[in-house]
Amino acid sequence: MKRADFTLPGEAGYESLTLELAKKWGADVIRDSDGTKLSPEIVEAGYRIYSTICIIRQHNAFAQEHPDAQQQTFLCSKAVTAEGTTAVIPLMDGYFTEQFVLNDSPDALRYMQVYDRTENAPVSPDAWTYADGQITLHAAKPWHQYTAGFLCYRIWEEINMYNHTTNSWTSEHLRQLDPRHPATWAYLQQWLEDWCVENPQTNVIRLTSLFYNFVWIWGDELRNRHLFTDWASYDFTVSPAALDAFEKQYGYALTAEDFVNGGKHQVTHMPPTKAKLDYMDFIQAFVAEKAKALVDIIHKHGKEAYVFYDDSWVGMEPCGKRFQSIGFDGLIKCVFSGFECRLCAFAKVPVHELRFHPYLFPVGLGGAPTFSEGGNPARDALLYWRSVRRALLREPVDRIGLGGYLHLTLPFPEFNDTIEAMSDEFRQIKSFHKNGKPYVLPCRVAVLHTWGSLRSWTLSGHFHETDKHALIHINEALSGLPVDVKFISFDDVKHGALKDVDVVINAGRMGDAWSGGDAWNDAELVAELTRFVGEGGTFIGVGEPSAVRGSDRTFRMAHVLGIDEDLGERVCHGRWQYEVEAAPFTVNEAALAANPHLYLTDGTARVLCEKNGAPQMTIHSFGKGKGVYMSSFSISPESTRMLLEILVHCCQLPGDYLSDNALVEAAWYPADRTLVAINNAEESITATIATPDGPQCLTLAPLETKMIKL
Repeated sequence: MKRADFTLPGEAGYESLTLELAKKWGADVIRDSDGTKLSPEIVEAGYRIYSTICIIRQHNAFAQEHPDAQQQTFLCSKAVTAEGTTAVIPLMDGYFTEQFVLNDSPDALRYMQVYDRTENAPVSPDAWTYADGQITLHAAKPWHQYTAGFLCYRIWEEINMYNHTTNSWTSEHLRQLDPRHPATWAYLQQWLEDWCVENPQTNVIRLTSLFYNFVWIWGDELRNRHLFTDWASYDFTVSPAALDAFEKQYGYALTAEDFVNGGKHQVTHMPPTKAKLDYMDFIQAFVAEKAKALVDIIHKHGKEAYVFYDDSWVGMEPCGKRFQSIGFDGLIKCVFSGFECRLCAFAKVPVHELRFHPYLFPVGLGGAPTFSEGGNPARDALLYWRSVRRALLREPVDRIGLGGYLHLTLPFPEFNDTIEAMSDEFRQIKSFHKNGKPYVLPCRVAVLHTWGSLRSWTLSGHFHETDKHALIHINEALSGLPVDVKFISFDDVKHGALKDVDVVINAGRMGDAWSGGDAWNDAELVAELTRFVGEGGTFIGVGEPSAVRGSDRTFRMAHVLGIDEDLGERVCHGRWQYEVEAAPFTVNEAALAANPHLYLTDGTARVLCEKNGAPQMTIHSFGKGKGVYMSSFSISPESTRMLLEILVHCCQLPGDYLSDNALVEAAWYPADRTLVAINNAEESITATIATPDGPQCLTLAPLETKMIKL
């Protein structure tokens, strides 16, 4: 088992280190990383070779010769207040000019748009003119505010830009090409053909995603450098050519406002407009078509095509309807958390590979030292492994690996020992899955939100980019629990999606995509979920579940939950008195944020936690089922255990293979008669795990994984 399923980042000039660590970590594949090369000594050492290609960002000479082939985006100007009947809007004010340059070509000017924000209405093109980077309004309304939406070229590829500014890269600023342009597409296909011929040693081409990067808009002020970031946004796919093609196909035109949305943008965390859904489908079709052509070229040359699901992934939805049609041989996902492992494993592709953290860079997230003075990469690796491990116990992947610059490990031998132990542990866990699935409790959970299966096991990016949303904390907790999980949309509910479900979870803020917004105005949806609970199901609401204005209640499922939120209309109404009761499961009060506006609807809900005189957690019997409400949810071993115990209680589940300690989790593999226990704490822990063969009393070292044959 020692040499298998591990991808190691090699580095020319460090041949001995590369081959030494390849043996220590059990690598069967050696890859290059951005800015690194593999020397003949490494290539000819008997390992399979991955080569990293970012198809759109390695062509500066072509970009300089064809500037109109560079990728674009809509930006929104700062709001300008008119003090008289004329006003001037400087378009690029506040933006990072090393990232953007204004496109004022005739094609782009067709899509320039001015908006009166006071009236929330577009301004007639006859009332303004453009010249020299600014717009002049000639018939402004005094004291009204105005903005402009306009197209810009992106002249610095965002991942390259990040590495220059964070990791002190000094190489040439890379630009990105748009395959939408026929000459560009012909060039890229020929470039890939030539590359395949010139690199016969490569077994797998690792496409660093495809064409369009997630949206990352930078400003010129260091105090607010990252103006807007949305991992699942489609803003960076736009161009006059794309907009013209969209209008021809869909029969209506998109405007700048459809993208900039008054400066808010069409954020993934908000329910999409019809125009956004149409445009997403349009881009997904384009990306799938072009990606398949690249894969066909790679296959023609006898190589495999893996894709890295990060960076320029937009349009390549792994859970979307077109992903399988592309024909990738493998999907690689960089992971910080358990839900990302489940996302990778969920994708329909032959090989699933995780790129672990920490990345072999001097600094990590937020500029914290990793492989540099003051860093502790061994501990970092173990803490990431803690999150990843519990998900891998539930659902397998095929491979793991690292990325970055191998020589940085030289001063950190403990890190190298840690990766050796982790890789051996991964192979052992994988072998259990190969022999049979782990035991799960008889509980089927559906997570309900606007995006449904398209956003299975994700929101929009990594955990640290979406940690303000309760649902990502719930996803992370679910990723390691012994229950079946699926993700459904509101339309799915109305088409029978609840027939094989025991529990529905809806979590979010009023109006966002995760709570659902206006979808809850649908009486058929509310009736179907009411039937589901009335006939024995469980509805778990977190934050502002089913919340929408305009009804007799804020939470449309308040009758099921027994609790609601006052938005100001009920300040003169009486409130039900209550006593806080002992819960039938462990309540982690630290996971529940205080919301003073919550109140009981009819006094029948049992209050399990209160803060500042308001109920924060309730359980309510409704028909044959139950409604459970939590004011919020934040990930921790204790809150994860609370969620598990809620499921056990509401679904009357057996307690097999459950630990009596929230810091210890377990998985049972019947085919191997093996119980795997994991310690999620950085100190030694004692726990007892219930099994049909009798209780197993264990003592686990800090962060230890223990495998016991029964």
